[in-house]
Amino acid sequence: MTSGRGAARLGPAERAEALERMVAQELDVVVVGGGVVGAGIALDAATRGLDVGLVEARDFASGTSSRSSKLIHGGLRYLEQLNFELVREALQERALLLQRIAPHLVRPVPFLFPLTHFAWERPYVGAGVALYDTLGFATGLTRGVPGHRHLSRSRALRLAPALKKTAFTGAVQYWDAQVDDARYVMMLLRTAATYGAHVAPRAQVVGFLREGERVTGVRVRDLEAGEEFEIRARQVVNATGVWTDDIQELVGGRGVIHVRSSKGIHLVVPRDRIHSLTGIILRTEKSVLFVIPWGRHWIIGTTDTEWTLDKSHPAASRADIDYLLDHVNAVLSVPLTRDDVEGVYAGLRPLLSGESDDTSKLSREHVVAHPVPGLVMIAGGKYTTYRVMAKDAVDAVVHGLDQRVPASCTDRVPLVGAEGYQALWNSRHRLAQSSGLHVARIEHLLQRHGSLIDEVLGLIERDPSLGRPLPGADDYLRAEIVYAATHEGARHLNDVLTRRTRISIETFHRGLAVAQEVAELMAEPLGWDGEQVKREVEYYAKRVESERRSQEQDSDQEADAIRLGAPEIVPVVAPEDS
Repeated sequence: MTSGRGAARLGPAERAEALERMVAQELDVVVVGGGVVGAGIALDAATRGLDVGLVEARDFASGTSSRSSKLIHGGLRYLEQLNFELVREALQERALLLQRIAPHLVRPVPFLFPLTHFAWERPYVGAGVALYDTLGFATGLTRGVPGHRHLSRSRALRLAPALKKTAFTGAVQYWDAQVDDARYVMMLLRTAATYGAHVAPRAQVVGFLREGERVTGVRVRDLEAGEEFEIRARQVVNATGVWTDDIQELVGGRGVIHVRSSKGIHLVVPRDRIHSLTGIILRTEKSVLFVIPWGRHWIIGTTDTEWTLDKSHPAASRADIDYLLDHVNAVLSVPLTRDDVEGVYAGLRPLLSGESDDTSKLSREHVVAHPVPGLVMIAGGKYTTYRVMAKDAVDAVVHGLDQRVPASCTDRVPLVGAEGYQALWNSRHRLAQSSGLHVARIEHLLQRHGSLIDEVLGLIERDPSLGRPLPGADDYLRAEIVYAATHEGARHLNDVLTRRTRISIETFHRGLAVAQEVAELMAEPLGWDGEQVKREVEYYAKRVESERRSQEQDSDQEADAIRLGAPEIVPVVAPEDS
């Protein structure tokens, strides 16, 4: 695949066909959960020649996998915990993603680590970052990012003038990588579908099929049509992250894996509010705080607090927002205020439950279990190592299948859009000339779609009005909205404004100013009438209002109660209601 041709679409017709195919035949494996791990499992299984289906109750990546720090990294802090193997594994995955699997979606990002003590800290931090760099070499690959360097205070200030002179004594700069997490999951699923996987969003598992003690498939409710049906499979994989325990309850009996949810919130502020050419990483009393470059914005995060309330819509409270502002303002010469915050998002980490009461000390490593015949469970882990988790889960599936299955090959399978990306990037000025778009627009499209850019440009060629930017969110072209509905599996306005684009966190209006136009652009490919367009816009407005109000509350309980006040546009039935 050297261009966009041949990449599977995830449009409405393809969703209907996927559901039809899953119902019509017994699959080798059905995956429950459309986050990064479930998507990775679908691709791993499909590229081993297995017949695989994947169902997701909401939108792809609508849970943890769209609400991370958007970093592909080894986790510097795990070195202090002497967890060298976890760091080494993650850094090798980083090299693979940067150079082979997804060079169009994953890119290097620099970070400055300000030092606050004169004597001992520089050799201590320097040794840690040097080890981090060394562990980053993968077999047959370079690190894919530059090595670290030591900086004096004056050199550090040239890179990051926003830092308060009195807040640090010098710095170390090192490199990691970043990704649009939700976009990556969608591309992972398109790749899986290209290799034959059947994938469907808005399809919720409400029960398991059993023959004696063996699990033989799942009972699914189509949340768009309201119908229920059965999908039979020789093996079922539960890859539902923070919902692991809920799905285990549907099987019955005591679960073998227990997951606790840790809430992490992030703030998004305009790029001009912090004058810096590099990201910044700060120590906090519990963990670390990142200031991450993100296009015309900065992402500031994260927190780490236990969450026992609603898993679908974790809410950020005033206390969470103030915590991040207080910590980042400790090193900034011009402090940020709540008025500088464009967007706020909250996500839940699925942590393996242990003896510790402190979520920041629970394990980020993953575990795979085979609790009953026909069922594989996987939980824990971190975004960066999703591919290793997927391989381990499919290995467990293979163990339960009575046939020879090839070993995992996903370390050599580029995602759709990766092949030919570098050549197109080198030709971006020529592409700009032939398409009539500014070269900055072509760069934006290449970094979101890679070599699938020809599909987006094809839409503009057929309807030149789609080449115009969205008024009120002009980083994005109108064509990208239509493409999200026709090719990228978006079913609702919320999917496009929060995950296919990041308009909901990258604008002060949080998407409200463009909601009507975006819904109208989606209407034709999704077959909406005027009433549905109106419902989509009204739902989205209520969602934004409830989020804003929840962020004014002092406690998690108050914030959660208000966030739950916004109705779901598609009724999502909790497992216990089935």
